[in-house]
Amino acid sequence: MVGEPAVYVVEGVAVPNSLDLLHDLMDRVGVDHPDVQNEDLSMLETAVIEIAGNLIEHGRPSGCVDYRLRLDVLSDRLEGLLADSGEPLPITVLDGSAPDPLSEDGRGILIAQAVLDELVYERTEHANTWRMVRRRR
Repeated sequence: MVGEPAVYVVEGVAVPNSLDLLHDLMDRVGVDHPDVQNEDLSMLETAVIEIAGNLIEHGRPSGCVDYRLRLDVLSDRLEGLLADSGEPLPITVLDGSAPDPLSEDGRGILIAQAVLDELVYERTEHANTWRMVRRRR
């Protein structure tokens, strides 16, 4: 598998234990693709966990939101597509505005933006979709 494009998929319900599935998937990618630099995989994992963490905490209806993560390992980039069945999200931080400095919330999307080369949110008819791209160094 080294150097070859590959696709990984994990699905579940957005509850705290589901973060373990996402970490396990990233571990598997690292084992299958030792040519992927640890920094690139780690930064993508950080973004995925931040976005998924928001989904777990804020996804509605709580405890009933299904998600699917597709991770593509390509020669020039790692690309994650996280889709969920939750209600539309009120996105206000994608414009780069910072949360209140004293607040403990509101930094997940900013962190994801900082570690990715591209972060795009889209609401389709029945799903929230996050496209996360980390170019390989």
